[in-house]
Amino acid sequence: MYEAPVGEIGFTLKAVAGLGQVLGKGRFTELSEDVVEAVLTEAGRFCAEEMVPLAAVGDQKGAVFHDGRVTTPPGWKDLYRRWCEGGWNAVAGPAEFGGQDLPAMVATAVLEIWNSASMGFAVGPTLTFGAVEALEKHASAELRAKYLAKLVSGEWMGTMNLTEPQAGSDLGALRTRAEPAADGTYRIFGQKIFITYGEHDFTDNIVHMVLARLPDAPAGTRGISLFLVPKFLVDDDGKIGARNDVVCAGIEHKVGIHASPTCTMLYGDGSIEGREPGAVGWLVGEENKGLACMFTMMNNARLAVGIQGVAVAEAAYQKARSYAAERRQGRAPGDKMDGHKGEMSPIIAHPDVKRTLLTMKTLTGAARAIAYSCAHAIDMGGVTEGEEQRHWQERAGLLTPVAKAFSTDVGVEVASLGVQVHGGMGFIEETGAARFYRDARIAPIYEGTNGIQAIDLVTRKLPLSDGGHVIGYIGELQADVEALRESNLPGFGETADRLASALADLDLATRFLQQAQADGRTEEALAGATPYLRLFGLAAGGALLARGALANGETRPMALCRFFAENLVGECAALRDRVVSGWASIEAAEAALL
Repeated sequence: MYEAPVGEIGFTLKAVAGLGQVLGKGRFTELSEDVVEAVLTEAGRFCAEEMVPLAAVGDQKGAVFHDGRVTTPPGWKDLYRRWCEGGWNAVAGPAEFGGQDLPAMVATAVLEIWNSASMGFAVGPTLTFGAVEALEKHASAELRAKYLAKLVSGEWMGTMNLTEPQAGSDLGALRTRAEPAADGTYRIFGQKIFITYGEHDFTDNIVHMVLARLPDAPAGTRGISLFLVPKFLVDDDGKIGARNDVVCAGIEHKVGIHASPTCTMLYGDGSIEGREPGAVGWLVGEENKGLACMFTMMNNARLAVGIQGVAVAEAAYQKARSYAAERRQGRAPGDKMDGHKGEMSPIIAHPDVKRTLLTMKTLTGAARAIAYSCAHAIDMGGVTEGEEQRHWQERAGLLTPVAKAFSTDVGVEVASLGVQVHGGMGFIEETGAARFYRDARIAPIYEGTNGIQAIDLVTRKLPLSDGGHVIGYIGELQADVEALRESNLPGFGETADRLASALADLDLATRFLQQAQADGRTEEALAGATPYLRLFGLAAGGALLARGALANGETRPMALCRFFAENLVGECAALRDRVVSGWASIEAAEAALL
């Protein structure tokens, strides 16, 4: 049974990611750590009492499609209603429209709790959060007034419509078209696939955010506009009116997140009786500049997906830890965990299982520290000005692809290890270990595959401030490690030396990639992008664990940090070598792929 690690989450927010800096600035000056703790505690209670009991039902029953309608699993509609009544949908929403306007750090923390309980449930509201942010920043005053309050409260839900059959990650290949109408609206025609919660029974209305092309739009990504297309049109008084010409044609049968309907959406196919073909839509932002508006949603979603990786990893670890303490097998040498001689030991007493569980635990902690640090940078970028604001915006840009990709890779890795700890029972669905593995596997794929995140990190984020920002960040991490070294605390063993070596590997690989791009060796840089991102996550995650362990000063976090440093960051040297030397062998072996 999952139990929200409220203490660990709160400590990571405060001692590692820097929550205190955020609370003392801008609109958060009256928000206290006590209030944040109360929010996390209540989130954990709601999760345990309301969400966890329905998680297995959601996975087993799944969403059901029939005659254009989607029915969510038994109990889920009422769960969503109670969730909204508790104010959880409004956690990060703007106060002007009924939101609580809490920091991104707090919103990210509660998202972890929701996703640990049920990723299939939490992924739906995540898209609404993104729609709220995009409308708040880019929509007209009229659209904000008509839609934002209901989206913030959760009375209506939002979606993000990007992908089409012929255009996966290549948004420049989109074909959905938008034709201007005489009344200032647009008529949308096209098909979108993989639309999360594109149709469901949670809310009376669904607000779709749709990318489409105008008739005279430039080719490629420069010719994309963003439109708001509601399932039901909304009258001037805010009441739901006639059905719009947008329908769900079916839902996908997926490996995981079964309760989340992944829909194929048809716009303007003329299937709604009494309406001429064409889904009515409203422009958000400027014509042909929709990608910038959509990236507001996507950047929000990428951190949210990263925290899904952390969340699933935490839940998988808890289940594996609990099972390992109960399951007895063989007799562990030097068993210190069982006082009954001659009996089989709990498998948690076996050295290999100890190593596996500690790997799960520390990878999860490292990913959490990176994700919360990214949220901290987002918050600081919103409450500062001038050069300081630019610094934090660059920091958020640098950490977003790492938070998304490293954390979701960790989610899959830890969930897989969780199945392994369960042994044969892990391969049996009734234990629940496999659900985490199945759910986790989508996270490295959607909201921009992890390969795309690595490319973004190397080509767009390493050059920030002429390459100086990432070098400065590595310097900050090195200062954390030096502070640990200077503490001379014996409980850290070789931690400082190991982490210093990992950061040196990261620094060398970073400068190599920056030079490769400056020299025009683009293929060489791209070939090293994915191992570089993994290297970044391990080195930065280790340094952040050290920051937390030094701040805590207690034996347990010291021991976990030491385990990570002495068992996992040794991989950094091999990753550095793959970044620096890997291209030659890839190029030489290319013919084998033809």
